[in-house]
Amino acid sequence: MLGAQGVFNLGFYAVVPFIAIVLAEDFALGGAAVGLVLGVRTAAQQGMFLLGGILADRYGARSLILTGCAVRAAGFGTLAASVSWQHSLTIFILGTVLTGLGGALFSPALNTLVARTQAQREDRDLSTTAKPTLFAALSVVGETGAAIGPFLGAALLGWGFGAAAGAGAALFVLVGLLLGWLLPRPPHRAHAVPQPAGRGKLVRGSGGIPPRRRCASLRHRGFIAFTALHAVDLLSYNQLYLSLPAEIRRSGADVETLAWLFAMVSLITVTLQLPISRLARRLGPQRALPLGYLTTAAGFLLLAACSTTAIPVGLELAPATTAVALWILGHLMAAPVALDLVPRFAGTAQWGSYYGLLATAGGIAVLLGNAAAGSLLHFAAFSEALSWAPWLLLGTLPLISATLIGRTLPTPPQLASTSKTPEPSAENTEKAPDDTFTS
Repeated sequence: MLGAQGVFNLGFYAVVPFIAIVLAEDFALGGAAVGLVLGVRTAAQQGMFLLGGILADRYGARSLILTGCAVRAAGFGTLAASVSWQHSLTIFILGTVLTGLGGALFSPALNTLVARTQAQREDRDLSTTAKPTLFAALSVVGETGAAIGPFLGAALLGWGFGAAAGAGAALFVLVGLLLGWLLPRPPHRAHAVPQPAGRGKLVRGSGGIPPRRRCASLRHRGFIAFTALHAVDLLSYNQLYLSLPAEIRRSGADVETLAWLFAMVSLITVTLQLPISRLARRLGPQRALPLGYLTTAAGFLLLAACSTTAIPVGLELAPATTAVALWILGHLMAAPVALDLVPRFAGTAQWGSYYGLLATAGGIAVLLGNAAAGSLLHFAAFSEALSWAPWLLLGTLPLISATLIGRTLPTPPQLASTSKTPEPSAENTEKAPDDTFTS
């Protein structure tokens, strides 16, 4: 599973970072049109995560992982065809949408399998509760693939974008075939778990999931509140692609500086994710999550303070570099903890829909938050008096999350009652936990 995530990111980042270049140079699109196409791709992925999770619950994580591999392979193949044979913008856009849809099918299912494996490890050995979770290892492996991918893509671009996209398609086909061989098939169960009177009855063709529980995550008020507050983590992380370039331009640095900062992000992730995750496990979610959000907020508030302060010559990049480090450290603290908490909210059923909702909420936050931050960045570029505004907004949001997140976490009795590992089939029908908040 960890290797699959690494290869997925390797193939993804070998192709997707160059889509904007192809749109601008091969199809002669303007900046707004390029942004629209990339936005459609992101919407296809983030907006479909919830559906991907629901389908993983319905048909099983293995089936959705293999389907995700096939869809992303088809997407990259379509991209290759659009520039190598047809040279069609419509086909190219279809390919970008398919790459996003493949990720939406793959990711919630993979998270479900990782969470199930983590729970099984803790069931066998209680000492593992003090060790970094598999989600931390997933982050390290994924970031490694993301760091190597652009270099691989750049090398393949010597033969043209079609060659890079075609190689990506072939890679996902191979990964799908390998996972189809390695991932065990879930056992078939002809019976359902008994339910108390009044619960939804099973119906033929439902996959063993009661109709009222097919998307329990959308009725779990505590989890919805949690996803809304944790969504700020993905919004903050995405400022690497929106606000950071604006700050680099404001400081007078060139685009190579941005590349070095991204390299720093990868280095911090690969070297510090596991130690930080180990610390987070010792602190527990009640302290680790607020600490992560506060660290992220400190990065934004630092830029707000520095935006109206004269920076000494030679240190113009110090605020941006420090802010990026704080953003990433906060993300490394909070993200694995949030992923590890999902099964404790969900109980023993429908983990896929819970992971899908968590990701979709993050996507909505990025869409709305980037729109607001982007507007403020635009005004700040023309008004020195408003240069602090976007950073103050982005810093205030994680402060709010740090203050309120503890009220949304599962109560201690609920945490204890949900430690049992669910059956690996898609037909698990045990009810989700009650919608409870801590006071």
